[in-house]
Parts: sequence; structure tokens; C-alpha cells
Amino acid sequence: MGQSDQFSGRMGLIFAAIGAAIGTGNIWRFPRMVGANDGGTFLIPWLFFLFAWSIPLVIAEFALGKRSRTGTVGTFRIFAGKNFAWMGLWTAWISTAIGFYYAVVAGWCLKYFQLGVSNGLMGDVDTQQVWNEFLQSPLNVVFFQFLVVAITLLAIWKGAKAIEKVNVVLMISLFVLLFMSLGLSLWMDASDGSLDGFLFMFTVEWSQLSEPSIWINGLSQSAWSCSAGMGMAITYSVYMRKDEDTTLNAFTMGLANNSISIIAGLTVLSAIFAVADNPLDKVTEGSSAITFLALPEVFAQAPGGAIGAWVMMTGFFLALSFAALTSMISTVELCVRNFVDHGYERQTSVLFTSIAIFIFGLPSALLWITIADDGTAFPQFLEVQDHIWGYGLMFSGLFIAFTIWKYGYHKWRAQVEAGEAAPGLSGYLGVGVSAFRDDFINTGDNDIWIGRWWDILMYLAFPFLFSVLIISYFGDMIMYTDNVWDPTNPKGITIILGFWGIVAAGFIAFNSKLAARPLFRNVPDGAEVDISMLPGGNDELVVLAGEVAPGFEHLSKDYPEL
Repeated sequence: MGQSDQFSGRMGLIFAAIGAAIGTGNIWRFPRMVGANDGGTFLIPWLFFLFAWSIPLVIAEFALGKRSRTGTVGTFRIFAGKNFAWMGLWTAWISTAIGFYYAVVAGWCLKYFQLGVSNGLMGDVDTQQVWNEFLQSPLNVVFFQFLVVAITLLAIWKGAKAIEKVNVVLMISLFVLLFMSLGLSLWMDASDGSLDGFLFMFTVEWSQLSEPSIWINGLSQSAWSCSAGMGMAITYSVYMRKDEDTTLNAFTMGLANNSISIIAGLTVLSAIFAVADNPLDKVTEGSSAITFLALPEVFAQAPGGAIGAWVMMTGFFLALSFAALTSMISTVELCVRNFVDHGYERQTSVLFTSIAIFIFGLPSALLWITIADDGTAFPQFLEVQDHIWGYGLMFSGLFIAFTIWKYGYHKWRAQVEAGEAAPGLSGYLGVGVSAFRDDFINTGDNDIWIGRWWDILMYLAFPFLFSVLIISYFGDMIMYTDNVWDPTNPKGITIILGFWGIVAAGFIAFNSKLAARPLFRNVPDGAEVDISMLPGGNDELVVLAGEVAPGFEHLSKDYPEL
């Protein structure tokens, strides 16, 4: 165990947090969602849920991690009590399981950057053939998957300072590359004097706002795009300085994430509308299709001849690669942080996690590559993994909300027993509902003060919206999936519930082992705060990094720097 680690300043935290939020979903999923949901009409529910779901949840994550000074497992152990450490393990597992196949997707992005640099997508190239040959070449796919994992390993090897530096470079480069691509796309869109793509992006069909599907899609895009509930913000807040503004950081992260989505959406839509006869068909025919099949054909027609096309192609896919890498860095660091919290040396944890990410990602890279009806290769195993684990993130958000509710109840009951609060519902509403906000958000550490609206969102809006997402997800599956209850159907309900149930049961059974391990808090100098009032805060096995937990003196022999 080493000593505590922290970011050098606020900008390091902001760039790291933005990097965690921004991924391929901003650049390839968002334009597709805009195209499929009436253009600018979609932006209204998407922006609404940024403030009704994503930012409030990120505020909670920052506040939790800033006080616990541990990763997801330790945070739930401290805030909810040691019997609930498994909730943090669920959050860590879901993010890591997504990382298994996300490393493969990030490898695709690097491959297409390489193809762009080498002019492999120029001229009369058949983009479908290029895609099929790559996906059906196991060694090629695995090589780029390995490259992504290796880059990620190097980026987080030295801890917070290294993560900070890498994210600053990658995010600044990402912004520059996307703005460059946007300029070329708008030039293409304006070449016929119409700006069709731009207008589609910002034209609102007010009558369509009555469609529930647009609101559900807006909620899902906001929920997944900002990484709200994934534990990323909890992880990076461990490295916060004491005087960091929790609320301002959350708003900055959310708004920056949405800004990148807007830029990427304009880039893709403007380019496609400029050259495609049926642009909406092109946009909505599938995530892989639009990114790796359609966009190279579009970018090949960029202004400036071969040079313009080369700049557009390489710039866009390099930006996509950077977005994917920053998400991978946060995914692996989330897992590593939990190992370090429980007494494992950092470099060992990084190496172990990286190897696991690579090995368990191999099935997504190699298995079940099918050919769709249109002749396009399709990574079926990868899609099944996303089907299973993608929606598991919703429960991570629910667990965070549960922890907030539990703390409020815990504080109210303590005050009732001390004669300081009234019993019954009125007493709980007066003390319990605002307890978390008062104690951990509006702390006076340069925080922007937030009011009762946050309580309303976390206590009322969040459970309602969570229910809507769950019902809509499974409802659509029941209505539109054949043999939906067949356990052998990889896109059915039974396989999802089976995997979720097995993982949850296993983690609950393992909880006692987690609670019996020492937990080392990463508390930088000057950031010491009292945690004794928390359900797990008075556990003698919860100690500061660099200290020795009772009964675990042997750790100091294993790690002399302790």
C-alpha cells in the first residue's frame, strides 16, 4: 500500500471526468439517435434529462467519493454499511464487463485511424469489404484490442498524476480534431447553399414531443452518455482536493459531454446530408454501419480533393480513438482503485486488471462473427454482451440513490432517538430528505449551494425514471423479440435475468469476505474529514492509506512502503 494520491488541480479532475464521460457513444450513437428521433426534436428531452437525471446523479457520485475517499466497493461499505459493499462490487463489475468488449470497439477505432493515415479508405474502396475482411481477421482484431489495453495500462500505471496528464492531452486533442472535422463537414453541407444537415440538427417538430419514445430515447442517451451511475465520478473524486467544488465539477462534466455530442452530431449529419441521396436511411441503418461503412464513403468526398479527404478521415477516426481511450482509462482505473483500496499494490493491480480485460475481451473479438442479410459482418457475441451488461448500469444508479435514501433515514432515526427530530413522516421530510445534501454537497468547501430541487429529483424523479427505463426496455423486448423467454435466445429476457441474478447472488455471498478485508482510504493532506457518523465509518478495518489495519500487520511486510 502506498501513500495517498491526488490530482494536481481542478483542471486535471475536470479533464479526467470529461474523458470518462465522453466515449464512442457521443460520436457514433448520438448522431444515430438524432436521425431516428426527428432531429432537433430529440435535443429537447435529451437536454432535459441531462439536468433531471445525469447531473444530479454525478453530483451524488462526486460527493460520495470525496467523503469516502475510496472506490465503489469502499464507498458503499462506508456510506451504506459493510453489508452493502456488494453494491459497489456490482458497479465495479458492470463497468469492467463493459470494458471487456469496449476494448475491442476501441481497437476498431484505432484500426480505422490507421486505415485513414495509410489511405486505405480512399478512392473506389469497397468499405463493406474492408470492414468484413478486418472483422474476419482474428489476428488483426486482437492486435488492435491488445494495443488499446497496452495504451490504457501505460496511462494509469503511475496513478492520478499520469491519468491527469494523459486525459488533458487526449481531451484537448479531441476537441481540436472534432472542431476541424466539423469545419470541413459544414463546408460540405454549405456547398449546395442549403445546410440541410445543420438545419435538421436544430429544427424542432413540436408535435412530435408528445411521442413517449422520443422522451425514453432522450433519457437513455443522457443516462449512458454521461456515465452517470457507472462509478467513474466516484473513482475520480477519490483524487479530489478538499476544496474542489462538487456541484460545479458535475455541471462542467455534463455540459462538456453534451457539447462534444453536439459537435460530433453536426459533423456526422452535415457530412452525410451533403452527399447522401437518402441521408436519414444512412444515419439510422446501424451504429457499426454509419461509423465504419457509411462515414468513410462520405469523408472521401470532403472538399479539397485527396488532401481534404485524408484530413477528414484521419482527423475523425483519431478523435474517435481518443474518445474510446479516455473511456477505457476510466473503466480500468475504476477496477484498479478497488484493488488498491483493499491492500493490493497499484502496479500489480493494473497489470492484473489489464490482462483480465484483454483475455475476457477475446470472445467479443473472435467469436460468433456472422454475416447480416446485406452482406455486412456482424459481431454477434459482442452485441450479446452489450445486451446483458449495458442495462445493468441502471442498477448502479439505483444503488447510489438507495445509499442516499438510507443515509437520510439513518440520520433522521439518530436525531429522533436523541430527541432532536420529530418522529413520523413529517420529521423524516424535515431532516432525512435533505440530510445527504446538507452534509456532503453543501459543505462550504467552495461548493455552489444547491437547493431542495436536488432532493426532489433524487427521491421522486429518479425512482420514477428508473422504472420508466426498466419497463420500456423489457416492454420493447417482449413486444418485438421472438421467443423472448427462451433461455437460449441471446437477445431474450431470460438470459439477461439469469446473468444478473447469478452475478448479484455471487456478490452478495462474497460480501462477508469483502467486509473482512481492510479498507485503505486515499486521503490527501488537508482533506481529512470525519466519517464516524456514517454506517461503516467506525469500522476499525477502515484506515488511511499508509496505516496498518488491526490484524493485517502482514501487509506491511508485503508492501514495505506501507
